[in-house]
Amino acid sequence: MMRPALFSVCVALAALPVVSACTERAEARARVAVEEPKPEPRLNVPAGLQATVVATIPGARMMVLGPDGAVYVSQPAANQITRLVLGADGAVQSQTVAVKGLNRGHGMAFHDGWLYVANTDGVVRTKLGADGTATTKPEYVNHFSKGGGHWTRSILFGPDGGMYVSIGSHCNLCVESDSDRAAVMRYDGDGSHGRVYSRGLRNAVGLAIEPTTHAIWVTQNERDNLEPNHQDLPPEEINILQDGGDYGWPYCYGNRIPNPEYHNVGRCAHTIPPALEMQAHSAPLGITFLTNATQLPADMRGDALVAFHGSWNRTTPTGAKVVRVHVRDARPVSYDDFITGWQRPDGSRWGRPVDLLVLRDGSLLISDDASGEIVRVARK
Repeated sequence: MMRPALFSVCVALAALPVVSACTERAEARARVAVEEPKPEPRLNVPAGLQATVVATIPGARMMVLGPDGAVYVSQPAANQITRLVLGADGAVQSQTVAVKGLNRGHGMAFHDGWLYVANTDGVVRTKLGADGTATTKPEYVNHFSKGGGHWTRSILFGPDGGMYVSIGSHCNLCVESDSDRAAVMRYDGDGSHGRVYSRGLRNAVGLAIEPTTHAIWVTQNERDNLEPNHQDLPPEEINILQDGGDYGWPYCYGNRIPNPEYHNVGRCAHTIPPALEMQAHSAPLGITFLTNATQLPADMRGDALVAFHGSWNRTTPTGAKVVRVHVRDARPVSYDDFITGWQRPDGSRWGRPVDLLVLRDGSLLISDDASGEIVRVARK
């Protein structure tokens, strides 16, 4: 919330024909609303934890922790990235726009002194100054297919130094004419020499590196309108990527089950089934491993969290929650609810979680592109 005392005093002074220091502070605060942490009672969190709203960023999507310890949050609808500096108590010390002039910039990654942003049509990069804002105009290092139903692009740099970018399909179900669609591409670290790393991934929004094997895990949003039981089929997926691997879409879903539109049993037999199946139409997005999440229960250290953005085409809505993925021997084995409450009992929603980020102090941040809230989860 805004600091009311300063705001009211400055409103009064604004009527005077004098530009005061208070007026200048009010104008700066009007440009960037800095919030105090406040409890989020609508969320259900495990015992011993508390959820507080630390900031509001309209359309907040993906998050990344910068080398300076600040949190960078993408706002694709605004074509910009916002920078948050949090204090030890989780309060936002500053909230500023760090990068402008993007084209639906979504995923972000820091590498070799640059901030890379995955625009909907290619990856751009920029240098940040000491204050965490861009010193150069974002410049493209590559281009790829754009348009269609899945416009978000996610990015990470692998242990091999390569740049990995997820590019969703342009349709619900079709054979793509562009090889980089429904795929994760691999580029050299500077964005050059792109090739398909894994294919058959309809819309793999969440990317994360498993801390023991260093394999790339992705969350995949599967197809819609699969009759006769389109509400509970097909399952959403977590996939563990292999170089050259084919994960089935559009020919197959789940454990190599042929889609009825293609009936290609032979092709499905050579695809890689999901590492974990999840509730249909939950729309899994951000994924993060909890190795350094020291403010969460100790038995969660080897596990992961996934944000379910929520369904749009079920009679009884599902999703809009954060789930815990149990990991054994570097494989996902099951999942259960971790944080709920964004979805009301009547099925309506006041928020939709998108991404998850573990901070240096071991607490957890959650972004929400519906309410714009950035929620911090930490020990009481």
